[in-house]
Amino acid sequence: MKYLLLIQQGDTPDTPEAWGRVAEEYQAINETPGVTPGTWMEPPETATTVRVEDGKTLTTDGPFVAVKEALGGYLFFEADDLDAAIELASRIPAARMGGAVEVRPLKEQ
Repeated sequence: MKYLLLIQQGDTPDTPEAWGRVAEEYQAINETPGVTPGTWMEPPETATTVRVEDGKTLTTDGPFVAVKEALGGYLFFEADDLDAAIELASRIPAARMGGAVEVRPLKEQ
């Protein structure tokens, strides 16, 4: 089964040493068999939200609502079962730093 892990960023490290540890953890996750790394995203305030109402395209700068957890990145993981995907998600630093990781199965085609 293939899974998409959506990384909701929480708090960010506050020292260069903490950033280094987090980077090492993400590198180890990216090297895990079955993982296809995604990429980091720019901060939520750089986003543009697009909606269509009555056929008219509307844009809003930044995220539509202010939230602590904002999408910070993603990765794909091919695993035998949901338990393996949950175990990998628990290793993602954001999960323990005030964020969360949404594990979502991908539809088989």
